Amino acid sequence: MANVTFEQVTKRFGNYVAVNNLNLDIKDGEFLVFVGPSGCGKTTSLRLLAGLESITQGQICIGDRRVNELSPKDRDIAMVFQSYALYPHMSVYDNMAFSLQLQGKSQTEIKQRVHSATQQLGIEKLLHRKPKELSGGQRQRVAVGRAIVREPAVFLMDEPLSNLDAKLRVQARKEISKLHASLKTTFIYVTHDQVEAMTMGDRIAVMKDGILQQADTPSNLYNNPTNMFVAGFIGSPAMNFFAVERIEEEGKPYLKWGKELIDLKQYLPQFLVDTGDHPVTLGIRPENIYHPQYLPPNIKGFKIRAVVNLIEMMGSELVVYLETQDGVEFVARLDPRTKVRRGEPLDLLFDSQRIYLFDQNQQTIQVVFDEKFEKTL
Repeated sequence: MANVTFEQVTKRFGNYVAVNNLNLDIKDGEFLVFVGPSGCGKTTSLRLLAGLESITQGQICIGDRRVNELSPKDRDIAMVFQSYALYPHMSVYDNMAFSLQLQGKSQTEIKQRVHSATQQLGIEKLLHRKPKELSGGQRQRVAVGRAIVREPAVFLMDEPLSNLDAKLRVQARKEISKLHASLKTTFIYVTHDQVEAMTMGDRIAVMKDGILQQADTPSNLYNNPTNMFVAGFIGSPAMNFFAVERIEEEGKPYLKWGKELIDLKQYLPQFLVDTGDHPVTLGIRPENIYHPQYLPPNIKGFKIRAVVNLIEMMGSELVVYLETQDGVEFVARLDPRTKVRRGEPLDLLFDSQRIYLFDQNQQTIQVVFDEKFEKTL
């Protein structure tokens, strides 16, 4: 049993609150990713679980054991650090065997575990090399192998791919995901890279300023973010945000966006809710903005005219940076066949079924799509 529970966990360093009242249940065998910007509390949460930092308030349980007072070696965890922390004077074999030797395992069992782990990771030919003779990707595999041989209840990984180049990162992501599927053990992974989080995690815990913003599946985080921070952090390029105002003219409800008026009844009936006099923010992802010439079937929405500032040709897509006549900048991911030129105006269609609205507290305005379009905040 290797489920992990954070119950009202807080960590303070003097007056600074690094983790604030964290409540999170991680299932046995789950791959959970902590993600967020630098200083959000994700690594501190991992270190609290590992026993490398003391808890100011609350408790952490691994299985049915409260581990607050247990030393790291007694928590049945294995950790892979960003720096890999390999012993430079030891061979690959000795690095992987060292923790087992400290546990008093027999040489036969140590040899069996090490060779099993190296076969899984494809590094069996490296056993006699020293760390300085290895590439970055090979060192990363050795660090993971050193954790595997311990056969822990929980694997903890603190940005283990940050020292790898882009191509190796993609390969290593795949290897760690395959390893999790093979071992069926609880993995808790920390990264600032939302692409890593989205491609690897069964669930993702998004943090900001020490506070858990949302813990959900990658799909739900992308499609149903709870607030503007999550909406803007998940997805690349990030979601576009526009300040809008709900108004009525001649008895008709509109969203006023600069000089543009968006007819709510025609284009956004899901947002026929009274937001009062408070400011509202409209959000849309770059991939939900289309050139009318390359519009997929069943996509409907409203058009916005903007001027092209910058074009990035990515091969499979065109990333275009634009600016409205009111000086509002946004990004669109367009079909690569789209003919655009810098400085030219462009009419784009915003998919009205993929629009988000956020209230004055930056919380997502959600609606029940029924006859009354009732607000469910």
